[in-house]
Amino acid sequence: MAYRAAVIGGSGYTGAELLRLCAGNPDLEVVHVTAEANAGAAVAELYPSLAAAYAGLRYATVDPGACAGLDVVFVALPHGESQKIIPQLVERVGHVVDLGADFRLPVDTYARWYGAAHTAPELLDRFAFGLPELFREEIRAAPHVAAPGCYPTATALALAPLLAEGLVERTGIVVDAMSGHSGAGRGLKIGQHFSEADESVVAYGLLAHRHTAEMELALGRVAGAPVEVLFTPHLVPMVRGVHATCHARPADSELSTARLLECYHEHYAAEPFVAVVDEPSPTKAATGANTCHVTVRYDTRTDSVLAFGVIDNLVKGASGQAMQNANLMLGLPETTGLPTIGQWP
Repeated sequence: MAYRAAVIGGSGYTGAELLRLCAGNPDLEVVHVTAEANAGAAVAELYPSLAAAYAGLRYATVDPGACAGLDVVFVALPHGESQKIIPQLVERVGHVVDLGADFRLPVDTYARWYGAAHTAPELLDRFAFGLPELFREEIRAAPHVAAPGCYPTATALALAPLLAEGLVERTGIVVDAMSGHSGAGRGLKIGQHFSEADESVVAYGLLAHRHTAEMELALGRVAGAPVEVLFTPHLVPMVRGVHATCHARPADSELSTARLLECYHEHYAAEPFVAVVDEPSPTKAATGANTCHVTVRYDTRTDSVLAFGVIDNLVKGASGQAMQNANLMLGLPETTGLPTIGQWP
């Protein structure tokens, strides 16, 4: 019998992607979905692509009581909203997978980067940081998971082998990353209009993008000591995808590209959702898949290391990773319902 699931915040892009992926997971059955602004509407009305799987499912208003007894609840709400509802969920359901930022960071770090006090700090220790390739055993043992954002996922997977082996310095790391516009959500904003977004690239969140804290948290745990990252995100005129280019200084005097690639192949040899490639992948290679493509280079001229990570921001960067975490907590094969092959063209 399938595990019974709910999606809280199912009318946004990540919520719709969760519904798509759940439809392909034979061990999960979505029995409840919410969307405050679209309560009463049929799922297929908002997303015709989901009509074949959810012909009779309608959006409801958020009511934690309606989730009582469910095996897993996915919460796909904007930051600041999860902490309002999750305290009413954790004792009613088997597992919570939060796709928002509210339970990813320690309380002091959250307050610093989000500019507000956390309203449910007593629950933070019950959430594992949901990047399975780095923290799988913690996720398996945890009652609940906070899935990381798209930029931290691509960046952490691109850099983890270097920091785990002490091959680069822990300070002075620079990350330049690009994202498609679906990462900004479905809500209409001036910069999201086709006439303004098309044929245009813009940097944003300069020096203070909140995902920096997640990068430093995940990589610091891998390195076993604090890590410092300067992160600059860019919006580019595409729908899906994140491409992270990471710059670091060597901490080893005998580096070469061949040695680094060998290190990456060894580090990720058992990972079904990481593809170590010889050349940097285009973002389209990961579209629709829960796979992160990584590669690395050593430049002798500048004595620099370059690492690259490419994902679909809505899959491995959000909803696919959420399902990967749910599979782990439920004791299912980690790959259940998750595609590893991207769509092309």
